[in-house]
Amino acid sequence: MLEYISGPIATLTPAYAVIEAGGLGYMATISVNSFNDLSNSQGAVKLYVHEVIRDDAHLLYGFTSEAEREMFRLLIGVSGVGSTTAILILSGLSVAQLEEVIRSGEHARLKSVKGIGTKTAQRIIVDLKDRIKPALPGAPGSETAPAGAAPAGRTADFDDALAAMLALGFPKPAATKALLRVFDSDPAVKVGDAVKKAIALM
Repeated sequence: MLEYISGPIATLTPAYAVIEAGGLGYMATISVNSFNDLSNSQGAVKLYVHEVIRDDAHLLYGFTSEAEREMFRLLIGVSGVGSTTAILILSGLSVAQLEEVIRSGEHARLKSVKGIGTKTAQRIIVDLKDRIKPALPGAPGSETAPAGAAPAGRTADFDDALAAMLALGFPKPAATKALLRVFDSDPAVKVGDAVKKAIALM
């Protein structure tokens, strides 16, 4: 079982990363938050790994922190939450924000994630509430993503962000509409941040 992969980044997109190690390239599905961390990294990086071995596939999920990997494992342990849905949740919310949502029982924010209905959102909160550490005194609460404004023109970063959202399973019309609002509000927004904000608008 792999614990982590360390090496230079060979390929990086908001949906997956390829890390070169020992002459091999390891492709791992990542969250938008991990993408943002990796985008700011130089040289060799360390990606903590969750490995899934099936008869028809050998899949890797990568995380830039052990905390994000632990949250991923907690999420996929909830009935009705698969790996893809867990990555979507961790793309729309940081670990700290998700912990705050679970503590406060704010299931409406979880329902905004593609594939999460009321029952699943409530199940996540019920199942994980006692497994989340209490918030430290004075710790910041969850943040709210900006709502964006009217549509804007397309750029290379827009196309990269749209490709990432399609890879995450969002329908093209809805993803395009959300991203246009994000890029109109902030034309200089980075790809990872644009995807995260667009997910909040879905």
